[in-house]
Amino acid sequence: MELKPIRTQKDYQAALAEAERLWDAPAKSPEADRLGVLVMLIEDYERQHYPIPDPDPVDFLIHVMENRGLTLMALG
Repeated sequence: MELKPIRTQKDYQAALAEAERLWDAPAKSPEADRLGVLVMLIEDYERQHYPIPDPDPVDFLIHVMENRGLTLMALG
């Protein structure tokens, strides 16, 4: 696969497949460098096409508190 901007869903799927193929590349090898660039291209495409909105701060805080077994009474 040629390294180039990811513009289509087909390009995106090909990039994911190539990244998976390169996933276990030895550190500091040409394959690892290629994987690093490919991951940046994939992240850019995903940021544009699959954005993840920031959580509501209050909902996020409640979620963290619940996961830690905390209540509002524990803060007082």
